[in-house]
Amino acid sequence: MTDHSPRPLHGSDGSDGSDGDTEAGLRDRWHDTLVAARAGAGGPDPLPYAENLLARWAEPQRRYHTTAHLSTVLDRVDTLAGHADDVHAVRLAAWFHDAVYRPDRSENEERSAALAERALPEAGVPRAAVAEVARLVRLTVTHDPAEGDRNGEVLCDADLAILAGGPQEYAAYAAQVREEYGFVPDEAFGAGRAAVLRQLLDLPRLFRTPYGAAEWEARARHNLATELELLTSSGTDTGTDTGTDTG
Repeated sequence: MTDHSPRPLHGSDGSDGSDGDTEAGLRDRWHDTLVAARAGAGGPDPLPYAENLLARWAEPQRRYHTTAHLSTVLDRVDTLAGHADDVHAVRLAAWFHDAVYRPDRSENEERSAALAERALPEAGVPRAAVAEVARLVRLTVTHDPAEGDRNGEVLCDADLAILAGGPQEYAAYAAQVREEYGFVPDEAFGAGRAAVLRQLLDLPRLFRTPYGAAEWEARARHNLATELELLTSSGTDTGTDTGTDTG
């Protein structure tokens, strides 16, 4: 896999929380997904592509957007697979959706989509499938798929499923997001995070698949409202959106 995007020269510091068994499982999942997406065509060895992507997901600036998050999103895609029109494209999009991630930049999704557009044709994926993967990655900017976009609904629901976690899981997620934005002062972070929470709560639906709507919607709204209340009561939400993207 040709590396076209700037990355730090150092490797993972092990802070992503994944272990060798998890990474081995992810390598197997990548292999199966890539081979399936080739639709019978040949291509180069999938392993180097998996290694490059796993190295990206294990970069030391990450606390939430790690291989653990990747694995969880893939699990949620499996749960929702029956709703997708092309589950192989959705799985590839899950692999690439945060492949480029810098908390201090706003173009991560675009850069991740561009990486998919360069890497996947080289890996033997047909052009139409590559275009769909890139479209899906770009959709994670808004998590707002159009009506009838079943692939988009599956990817966005899988990515947002953490919002419906239990109390400890959600608290860990919120703490990891704060760590990723450790360079942002508390007041600015609180304002930016509160704006994200309000934006999510204002959506008519957080989850678009039938399973997501039935199983995750109510708990996710409870978690978001609770976090917003805590931010407001702590005084870190000043009510002024600083423009900081802390989602």
